[in-house]
Amino acid sequence: MVEIVDKEDIQTKSDDIFLKDVKKLITAGDFSSAISKLLLELTSNSNNIELLYLLSVSYRYNKNYPKAIESLNSLFALNPEHSRALQEMGHTYRAMGDNNRALEAYHRATHLNSALTASLNAQIKILGQGGQAQQIKPLKAQLDYIQSLPKPLIAVIDLLAQGKLVKAEQICKLFLQKNPRNVEGMRLLSQIALKLGVLDDAEFLLESALEFSPNNSRIRIEYIQVLRKRQNYAGALHQAKVLLEMDKENPQFQSVFAIEAMQSGDFENALSVFDKILEKIPEDPVTLTSRGHLLKTCGEREKAIDSYRRAIKKYPGHGEAYFSLSNLKLFKFSDEDIALMEDQEESDRVGHMSKIYLNFALGKAYEDKNLFDKAFSYYERGNKNKRIQSRYVSDDLTKEFQAQKKVFTHDFVEKNSDNGFLAADPIFIVGLPRAGSTLLEQILASHSQVDGTMELPNILSLAQKLRRGERLSSKNHYPEVITKLSSKTLREFGETYIKETRIHRGKAPFFIDKMPNNFRHIGLIHMILPNAKIIDARRHPMACCFSGFKQLFAEGQEFTYGLREIGTYYKDYVELMDHWEQVFPGKVHRIQYEELVTNFEPMVKRLLDFCGLEFEQSCIEFYKSDRSVRTPSSEQVRQPIYKSGMDQWRGFEAHLGPLKEALGDVLLRYPI
Repeated sequence: MVEIVDKEDIQTKSDDIFLKDVKKLITAGDFSSAISKLLLELTSNSNNIELLYLLSVSYRYNKNYPKAIESLNSLFALNPEHSRALQEMGHTYRAMGDNNRALEAYHRATHLNSALTASLNAQIKILGQGGQAQQIKPLKAQLDYIQSLPKPLIAVIDLLAQGKLVKAEQICKLFLQKNPRNVEGMRLLSQIALKLGVLDDAEFLLESALEFSPNNSRIRIEYIQVLRKRQNYAGALHQAKVLLEMDKENPQFQSVFAIEAMQSGDFENALSVFDKILEKIPEDPVTLTSRGHLLKTCGEREKAIDSYRRAIKKYPGHGEAYFSLSNLKLFKFSDEDIALMEDQEESDRVGHMSKIYLNFALGKAYEDKNLFDKAFSYYERGNKNKRIQSRYVSDDLTKEFQAQKKVFTHDFVEKNSDNGFLAADPIFIVGLPRAGSTLLEQILASHSQVDGTMELPNILSLAQKLRRGERLSSKNHYPEVITKLSSKTLREFGETYIKETRIHRGKAPFFIDKMPNNFRHIGLIHMILPNAKIIDARRHPMACCFSGFKQLFAEGQEFTYGLREIGTYYKDYVELMDHWEQVFPGKVHRIQYEELVTNFEPMVKRLLDFCGLEFEQSCIEFYKSDRSVRTPSSEQVRQPIYKSGMDQWRGFEAHLGPLKEALGDVLLRYPI
């Protein structure tokens, strides 16, 4: 009988009798029978990740290592970030005597799931055999941390890594009910809240944890990250300064501070700190890439290119640096660059996210050469790899859009027309990404009476809070819950929005919130801020959707990772905007991108009239503004208006049948 030392190897929460029988065979050492049963089951259930995982375990114990690797590669095609499969890959390579590749696999496994103590122990043992004591130190610290945690919290970490948020939340909340001052429990619950988009809960939990444990650097760093996500850059910078005071020579603390200084506009100080880090860790790819982002934001294009290239020279598999170069819209990759990227993209030693970066960068490289078929193959591969990571389902959002129409009827809107906070400060720019919202923001922000901000998360966060109802409840209450809110509550929501966004503004009486996804919540916006201006940035559906498909977004916008998905989203967007125009006539001012670029000055004047602003020549000369822009369109809005990008999708038209089909009649209606 074979004892399976690593219980993690075959751990599963499934109650399926078949899987239980297979695990009994593995535990009894009857690997051949286990393999036979699994192969038979896989003939009718080939995409079952648990079956593939157990098959790889069985092959490893049966010493058939090539088959074990083959099974794992089939699993990674379905879920490339399966932490336990990466751990199993480490076990297999270690059994084969390939300790270098085993270390890589174990490292990637623990990066995704810090609760995998078998991977931590294996790394410590392998590195110890090689006399690499310095690299062992942080691993032992991580192992000590995990082993010090109560078992329920270890389970929460593991469930988080698997994306099982509801179960993780239940265990964590139950643990905190019995241990209300446990800071690690608070920290983990904040991670769950963050993944669910409930940013205010995440902030509250981490703030509370810091009160109990002010010297806990892990909690403070995560608190800083949440403040940044909430775009409270002043608060994040303050906390980064506190962190740095704890150890001024710690490169990680320095990096956190530099990033927050950059986000707060203190570019000179941020650059100085990045350079200090590079003195301690020469040519660190991550630091060089962050430094490149800073230089790009400042408009220092050539220096940004140099920083990205240095990162690549140090580590040729650093996909983010290639992608950052491709996002410099006037940059062109050389043939040598492309060959290097393709080598890295094909390597099984490059992580999943780096491969996604490389896919999108290669798509741009081949598009610049007018090799559209080759370019599309890489764009499609990158989107497929992103879609694997996503939980997005088009039907779910379609149902929510339909629910908005059911809630915001003419009668409901008329009965609640006097609600909300009456401030007229906000100008919302909504629509789809890549529809011209950054251009519109730059035009308006060039006016003396308007402050430009960025894509503010406040409305989305409020909607998510309403959607979840009670703290971290799994039931969806939105948008129906709006019908149950009192006038007082709606007014308080509006006032809170104005107060929370004050931090992003200067002294101008008006400011812009350019979160495009806010079009989903125009009803909510009208209920809490009835005097706000709303601008709909609209672009030709093929141009807009394909531009979104070939753009890798930093976060969110998960509907862009498939042609059918983005086509369905655009169609749903148009139909919802039709509804908003019916129930809120005159509330939304639409700007068609194609009309804006061909009839620029009259369109700008109409835009300013809608916003109640006097004409200023600076709005026509928006490209002279020196304000920093952080979206992918940052380079375009530093140039005069141009028309060359309107029909870039046509080179790919042969591949866009699924997009046209999803758009349906909406495609025929444009311009709308």
